[in-house]
Amino acid sequence: MTTIKDIAEKLGIAVSTVSKGLNGASDISEKMRQLVLDTAVEMGYASKKVQQPGTRKVCILIENMEYENIDQFGYEIVVGFKLIAARHHCDVSVIPTNLNMQTHEKYDSYMLKNGYSGSFLLGFALHDDYITQLDKTSVPTVLLDNYIPNKHVGYVGTDSYNGIDLAVKHLCEYGHKNIALLNGTKNSMVTNERYHAFIQSMEHYALKVNSHLIANGYYVPDCAKDHVGSFIENGATAIVCASDLIASGVIAELGRLGKCVPQDMSVVGFDDLPIAQHLTPTLTTIRQDRVSIGKSAFMMLYELIGGVSISKLLLKPELIVRNSTGICP
Repeated sequence: MTTIKDIAEKLGIAVSTVSKGLNGASDISEKMRQLVLDTAVEMGYASKKVQQPGTRKVCILIENMEYENIDQFGYEIVVGFKLIAARHHCDVSVIPTNLNMQTHEKYDSYMLKNGYSGSFLLGFALHDDYITQLDKTSVPTVLLDNYIPNKHVGYVGTDSYNGIDLAVKHLCEYGHKNIALLNGTKNSMVTNERYHAFIQSMEHYALKVNSHLIANGYYVPDCAKDHVGSFIENGATAIVCASDLIASGVIAELGRLGKCVPQDMSVVGFDDLPIAQHLTPTLTTIRQDRVSIGKSAFMMLYELIGGVSISKLLLKPELIVRNSTGICP
């Protein structure tokens, strides 16, 4: 196991300087501190604090995801993670991140400097700096809805194929044939999965796939106004949305265009956020158990820290039928 002395010998500096670099002392230069951290990561150094059971710190790094109140997607995920972490006597830091932070300091260096045994990354895109650095990391890391082929990195999420299939099957049973998909942001693994799941489900139920009834938006309500009109013009009678927020925008845009839900158009969401029960009409949606996602993420991280390499953990979704879906007109 690499020691502080090993790092000092490799760099040709004093052990005390290495110690200062690892502990964030203010009396060495930023350049030297970064050199010490990078070398420690390269040599596989782990601080005694990280190695000792019962004193572990882990973190949740969050980017592009709201999580501060119960109406937001990330809230229950964070709650579930913290609940199980507390039972295992792990301290959890929730850290909002941005591109500047990722550019300023490498992921492994940041984790080592702050004494974190592992992390759970929420809301990151595939092209983000920290995600691209995970190919070679040795830090136990769990991702939501992203996959990296590294034995130290696991992936937790909800089975998109099962979820989209539940939505399409439900609409098919109501007689809908011209079903549209308003998907999420491009360059996202979960967006790609839901696209392929939609194609697969439509073909499974012998429904024709119309390219004019498939569009990418963003995981926000405003994207609906750019696509709903086109869906109507191309004969859609139902719209599957990649999130409840998108679905809320779809319902609002249909109302603006003089269409009634579900009499003129059925709408299905994905997530089952609290907002789903308060829309008019209430939203039929695919439920992700976000507390269980958070709990599962911690358990996966705990096993990764213990040396058990887990690739993927997918939870089963559930169809919640409310008033936004009905018989095809």
